[in-house]
Amino acid sequence: MSERTSTLAPEHTPSTSWRGSAPILAASVLWGSTGTAASLAPAGTSAAAIGSAGLALGGLLLFVTGRGHRMRAAASERWLLLGACAVAGYPVTFYPAVARTGVAVATVIALGSAPVFAGLLAWFTGRGRPSARWCAATGLAVIGCAVLVMGPRFGNATPIDLLGILLAACAGLTYAVYSLIGGTLITRGHASGSVMGIMFGLAAVLVLPVVATSGPIWLTTPRGLAVALHLAFFTTFLAYRLFGYGLRHTTVASAATLTLAEPAVAALLGVTVVGERLPVLSWCGLVVLGAGLAALTFPVKR
Repeated sequence: MSERTSTLAPEHTPSTSWRGSAPILAASVLWGSTGTAASLAPAGTSAAAIGSAGLALGGLLLFVTGRGHRMRAAASERWLLLGACAVAGYPVTFYPAVARTGVAVATVIALGSAPVFAGLLAWFTGRGRPSARWCAATGLAVIGCAVLVMGPRFGNATPIDLLGILLAACAGLTYAVYSLIGGTLITRGHASGSVMGIMFGLAAVLVLPVVATSGPIWLTTPRGLAVALHLAFFTTFLAYRLFGYGLRHTTVASAATLTLAEPAVAALLGVTVVGERLPVLSWCGLVVLGAGLAALTFPVKR
């Protein structure tokens, strides 16, 4: 398929839909390893520093490998700069949200709000009204994600941190913004590697102060370096290469919904690798989440 393939195709043909869904789901699997990998970092390392270090190294790698098409994408430098700010904004809003509300609440709000923001932004910018199938699938996926992640906390009354919730929602909005910008530029004919490379390369520069001021000594340890390299190569470089390719063959709203597979992967890794246990309620949420993603990935033939 040519570089100018429209993202409208996935709404019509199941084969093209799978072509867009598969790489995005693969990217979500890689993103799902973030928490497990970060837990292996040296004790006392700031979560924001870990995420920013992975983004800085991975963003640089994306930039270097995507430079062959830099001139073609440079025509939209304003959008690329805005996208880079959104990319850099994710770790500086999400990780503080985690610190204030906990991983479960921050994850549900950030990932659950992202597809809603993506659908609304796509609608408001003239990329089409979300379909009924997308709304139903997204509703199922968001509910399943919430039940999956919040299951272990069910029945535990905890104070609500409004600032933490706002930060998590901002993280979901930043994700939706850079996904929409990336998807728009890619469907206009720019190479996905170039678009992601420039956005993440600029974002890498923007988050360097976070890494520098958070005590980068942890990067000199074998475990710290291994964690940073994993986040850089697998959850940033490879994942966003796959994500960029997927954006060429599916809508941004659908892509944002498909990334809700990330907490499912994280939960399964927690069970199989870390030895965590999920309550029955969380397993039920996992089933509902899977149903929502399946409804979006495998459309019914007409």
